[in-house]
Amino acid sequence: MTFAITQNCCTDAACVAVCPVNCIHPTPGERDFGTTETLYIDPGACIDCGACADACPVDAVHPVAELTPAQQPYAGINAAYFEGTGQPASGAGADHGPNFHAWGAPSFDRVLPADFAPLRVAIVGTGPAGMYAAEDLLLHTRSEVTLVDRLPAPGGLIRYGVAPDHPATKRIGETFARFHTHPRVRLHLGLDVGTHITADELAAHHDAVIYAVGAASDRRLGIPGEDLPGSIAATTFVAWYNAHPEVAPDAVDLSSDRVVVVGNGNVALDVARILASDPDSLAGTAIAGHALEELRRSKVREVVLLGRRGPEHAACTGTELLALKNLPGVDLVVDDHDARIGTAIDAAGAAGAAHKAGLFQDVPREAVDWSAPPRAAGGRRRIVFRFHSEPLALHGDGHLRAVRVTSGAGEAGEREIPTGLALRAIGYRGVPQAGLPFDEESGTVPHEGGRVTGRPGTYVVGWIKRGPSGGIGTNRRCAAETVGTLLADVVAGRLPAPTGGARAFRRLARRRR
Repeated sequence: MTFAITQNCCTDAACVAVCPVNCIHPTPGERDFGTTETLYIDPGACIDCGACADACPVDAVHPVAELTPAQQPYAGINAAYFEGTGQPASGAGADHGPNFHAWGAPSFDRVLPADFAPLRVAIVGTGPAGMYAAEDLLLHTRSEVTLVDRLPAPGGLIRYGVAPDHPATKRIGETFARFHTHPRVRLHLGLDVGTHITADELAAHHDAVIYAVGAASDRRLGIPGEDLPGSIAATTFVAWYNAHPEVAPDAVDLSSDRVVVVGNGNVALDVARILASDPDSLAGTAIAGHALEELRRSKVREVVLLGRRGPEHAACTGTELLALKNLPGVDLVVDDHDARIGTAIDAAGAAGAAHKAGLFQDVPREAVDWSAPPRAAGGRRRIVFRFHSEPLALHGDGHLRAVRVTSGAGEAGEREIPTGLALRAIGYRGVPQAGLPFDEESGTVPHEGGRVTGRPGTYVVGWIKRGPSGGIGTNRRCAAETVGTLLADVVAGRLPAPTGGARAFRRLARRRR
């Protein structure tokens, strides 16, 4: 009996480290690591030891024989990765033998972290990127770490960005939380750098500062009517159902029977899934109470996902799309308004594609009549994918009433989709950080290997470093690079000496907060 990796994979690679036969790929040392949608287990190499399942922080690894009907496709998805990829087809391959991964030649001509005095490092942000950096420092050096977060609870996007019906993904927060009470950690919540203290004051009390503040804003559409009431960012909607303290309980009104979501990435699918789900199925999750009550009153019967390109370029992962297809009480429909859509789906299906366009092959296609009210049989709700269509303007008199979109090859002229609620889900965006340089075009802090340009002793990690790309596990490698750069600067003597101590900083934080 072999194991398979399923939907919840965070690409953290904890499973890779414990596999005794190197059957999980891509590994952190391989080119594809951090770019694939999930990690994959080679069914021809797996020896059924279960070590990967025990190590997985998000409960994504299961025996193939125990997969539910909805999970069964993941067995094929795992196997398909190893067909024609050049990965080892059995065991650990001829190169490595049955011993984890290849070792490089030993080297003793470098300075190790243990060879210098303990550092005091401040990390601003307690999401995955910041906590991976903290983990590296705590486990591999004698550093003292000051965790700073402007919010009253730690966790970042794990707490406020993961959908409540993905409890396994949220569980990785427990892995990070064990460091909050580490004897060399001090946690300061509700402390905002730039409001309560300055970047210079924070730096003055630490040997180094790492900013892991993520991407706190959203990308704009840049079209007329975007600021009408009824037009909001999907990031606001996500924060609303996760009880983010900066989003009011009444920020979302679900009195419209149709909702248009601009985008078809994973956040867009999260939004559509929450809107279309039976509220009773969410009652036992971590969803905010005010959001659950509004969902119980909701009049939404149809959610439309707009995609500028075709189904073969859908921005969501295949695993999230597969899960959406198994949502109880919800019908999926593809708006067949453009001949290119069916062609792409059929071609992918004929080629045996395991995700993306091929997954739409069994989804009904119909030419949707947007002038008619939303409909779904038997009181069910439905989610409509409309590809090759982008928003041109939002119309309304004091409140949103319709989204005007481009037409497809099978339509004449532009189309208006009536709606009272539109959510833009086209990506997150970083915001300027007080005291740091900022690149407006990319929404990131300029850096070299994580070292902030023109500011010695200051570093970045995560989305504020590389832009809003990659999943939870991508931050592990990102943090390793930044921490490596920091330690290299320590060895080279490039860090400015702090003028204040840990006790002085705690007094300052208490006084300013």
